[in-house]
Amino acid sequence: MEIDKIVADLTKEKDRLVKAIAALVGVGSASTGKKRGRKPGPKAAAKTRKRRGGISKEGRKRLSELMKKRWAERRKKGMTKLGK
Repeated sequence: MEIDKIVADLTKEKDRLVKAIAALVGVGSASTGKKRGRKPGPKAAAKTRKRRGGISKEGRKRLSELMKKRWAERRKKGMTKLGK
């Protein structure tokens, strides 16, 4: 009969879906034993290190004053390209 064929087709479809779901669940689990992605190399290790040093408040202020002085001298001489 026609109903037997429909039931057989639905059973095949169910089996196909069960296999697809099992494959997707297997990808997400750690049961495969393989890790995906790149291994961390020397560049990755360098990024995780804490940055040390830098410029102090006094050093930043001194640098700021020197740059202001430098630009003031350049403005006096008329050397800036913004004015032209």
